[in-house]
Amino acid sequence: MKLKRWHIILIVFLILGIIFRFTSTPAPAHPYYTSSPPKPLVIAHQGGDWLWPGNTMFAFQNAVDLGVDVLEMDLHITKDNVLVLIHDETIDRTTNGSGEVELMTLEEIKTYDAGYDWSRDEGATFPFRGQGITISTLEEVFTAFPDKHMTIEIKKSNTSMIDPFCEMIREYDMGDKIVVASFYDDKMKEFRETCPEVATSSAKNETTVFVLLSKVFLTGFYSPQFYSLQVPEESSGITVMTESFIRLAHERNLAVEPWTINDEETMQKFIKWGVDGIMTDRPDIMLEILGR
Repeated sequence: MKLKRWHIILIVFLILGIIFRFTSTPAPAHPYYTSSPPKPLVIAHQGGDWLWPGNTMFAFQNAVDLGVDVLEMDLHITKDNVLVLIHDETIDRTTNGSGEVELMTLEEIKTYDAGYDWSRDEGATFPFRGQGITISTLEEVFTAFPDKHMTIEIKKSNTSMIDPFCEMIREYDMGDKIVVASFYDDKMKEFRETCPEVATSSAKNETTVFVLLSKVFLTGFYSPQFYSLQVPEESSGITVMTESFIRLAHERNLAVEPWTINDEETMQKFIKWGVDGIMTDRPDIMLEILGR
């Protein structure tokens, strides 16, 4: 009797598995990827943070002049609801000031030197101090580079920036030129509900699920609600970036864009494996590898 019960349970699971397998769907095509430059995309992390002060107009302009395909940046919101580009929740690490971004007005933030603490030699020299480099706004970037592809990461904030972010994307007609990223699943859910036409990458929990499924070759059962996997080479002792991971992601029509890859050897390996883009502080190295 017990054996018969187990047979029934196994049959039910088998039927459910077949249903899930044949009802799951890959990610649909999105204009961001169908209209993007030839792959692999050179994605300048913070505009190329090893080359110049990241998340600044100075960095973005130099990255564009260098010939990168995509500008990557981090989004915060000020006390007066202006969208600004900075990695941290405070200005302490990257400027000559201190304080939380959310508790400062744009006018206050703009008084600080965003090149003050940038150094390539562990603090021996600070070549960009006093050069007039300030924290950038998203509007400045949209205005300066209306035809450039961008990856924009929504950072942690108490005030939701989703509505003004979506409004600005639509106002500047950037919907087909942007991939929105975030580690926070709740922020990503809110953004997708507000701005469904814009491509997104996987949030933290979504990435974890896909990576674990890839290890047991069950990604064919997964219907992604995103368009790309922006992932580290490894995480928590688990190797994420493998040839099979890329192949399984492509079977789900997902782009694979690892971060933050700064050495030539790893870049060449991932390019050989067929990644769709590489996020790097050293876009100069990747461009040289690609002969561009």
